[in-house]
Amino acid sequence: MARLIAARRTAVVPRGGAFARLSIEDLAAPVLLACLADAGINPAQVDEVILSNALGAGGNPARRVALVAGLPETVAGLTIDRQCAGGLDAILLAKALVDCGAADIVLAGGVESYSRRPLRLATDPDGGPPAPYDQARFTPWPDRDPDMAEAAEALAHRLSIARNRQEAWAMQSHAKALAADLSAEIVPLNGVTGDAFARILTQRLLAKAPVVTGSITAATAAVAADAAAVCLVVSDRLAQGRGLALLGGATLGGNPVEPGLAPIAAIRRIWRGELLQQAEIMEAYAVQALAVIDGAGLDPTIVNPAGGSLARGHPIGASGAILAVRLFHSLKQGRGLAAIAAAGGIGTALLAEASGA
Repeated sequence: MARLIAARRTAVVPRGGAFARLSIEDLAAPVLLACLADAGINPAQVDEVILSNALGAGGNPARRVALVAGLPETVAGLTIDRQCAGGLDAILLAKALVDCGAADIVLAGGVESYSRRPLRLATDPDGGPPAPYDQARFTPWPDRDPDMAEAAEALAHRLSIARNRQEAWAMQSHAKALAADLSAEIVPLNGVTGDAFARILTQRLLAKAPVVTGSITAATAAVAADAAAVCLVVSDRLAQGRGLALLGGATLGGNPVEPGLAPIAAIRRIWRGELLQQAEIMEAYAVQALAVIDGAGLDPTIVNPAGGSLARGHPIGASGAILAVRLFHSLKQGRGLAAIAAAGGIGTALLAEASGA
């Protein structure tokens, strides 16, 4: 069984901030090397690097990151694009490679530079000027390919998750993040040693938060951000009991109109209701996290003990991997779960167990 024996990330920095001038390679390469150093693994032993990246416009960023990090040229690198879920999916792919015996040592995670994402232009088949666009198509049907904020609002309306409940969750997320010491998981980079977005939210501030749409406000939607997160997945033979056992994982598709609900089916595929010590649930929107907690039957008191993406930011391709990094550093005994939704109606979940269980 594959095990996770090291996990690191950069701080999460809102776009246009301290990481605005850093490339994808600048963000991810130091994190790869920190994982290897933590585990005492020689870079020459690495079999593969799998990274998620949603906005970088191709070129196989995983390969570039591996080369910049000084890994052997034999490490081909694999970049995946499953939007928000990609970072967690990369870890599941690493687990699969190790479990089937195709690899012993895999670095997996995600990296995103929202600040330096390429501009997107759609060509005109009739020769007119290219038209810029911000969001890619996630389904072939325009009427079933909603804007993510509008999808979140539709979910809030259908499930009767009111604005005040969303705001209460956001307030709690920020408070937990402010109280947490996450220095052990963060690789200092460009002078940044910790997440800087969390703040004390008050009812007055929440009331003034700009409305995104309906009950969704700037306080209950995660900000776009830059970050990298990487996990070191190895065979049980090499792990020698260290780290977290990766018990299972699942990625499932659901209704594209309600992407926020997709993680529920993935969670149910791998979790049968046994006791969990911790759950890391993505907070792209407060309503999304609440819908998953309610729908999957999770205990909200064990969810995101150090806060979530509402208090950090959402670096799309890295967000799922950050959930796994959080599990690695916080789960001391028993079982933990990570789950995330992605555009197009996709949900990914990971079940892990600490060695002390």
